[in-house]
Amino acid sequence: AERIRTETQRTHNDTENSVFVAELLDGNLSAEGHVALIAQSWFIYDSLERVGRSYTGDPVVGPFLTDDLLRTPALEADLDYLIGADRRTTITPLRATVAYVERLEQVAAASPEAFLAHHYLRYLGDLSGGRIIRRKLERAYGYDRDGLRFYIFDEIPKPKPFKDSYRAKLDAAPLDPEQQQRTIDEANLVFRLNGALFDELAADLDRFRVLA
Repeated sequence: AERIRTETQRTHNDTENSVFVAELLDGNLSAEGHVALIAQSWFIYDSLERVGRSYTGDPVVGPFLTDDLLRTPALEADLDYLIGADRRTTITPLRATVAYVERLEQVAAASPEAFLAHHYLRYLGDLSGGRIIRRKLERAYGYDRDGLRFYIFDEIPKPKPFKDSYRAKLDAAPLDPEQQQRTIDEANLVFRLNGALFDELAADLDRFRVLA
């Protein structure tokens, strides 16, 4: 767990400093910017969680799988609220999202250690930053619960003990040194995939930006 944290710090920081995310959390974008991010996230989590179901009982991945983490239902509830019941006909994946999903379904689906990297980055990131993001979006856009369910883990009221347990499972995972390194390498790639998505969203900032 400590190696993953330290050996992905650079790519993590690069992604965290995304212009799109900074502008969104500062309230400089319209609600359409938030909707765009939620929509692209749905494609990613739909794939991640479908692939995850194929690993039930796997000695590496199985211990990490829990319904308490699943985000697809929350994302769908947010999209229903933000867009309406016809959401599936009105959202399309960006090029960066397609590349992300292809990596999940072609590599992570065939490699437990690669899938573990995706699982770790998405869910521990959600648990670590989700509350902060939720508060900022509440202030910026006036949402309460609807529209922000993606960031709310009703079944995990205390994230710290959960995250500590997750990291202990990482330390105990039956991975040899080569598999550990592949997990770290994939984690760095996942950060870059996230960064590419934020960059593509940022290319449309003028459309999302709130006019003074």
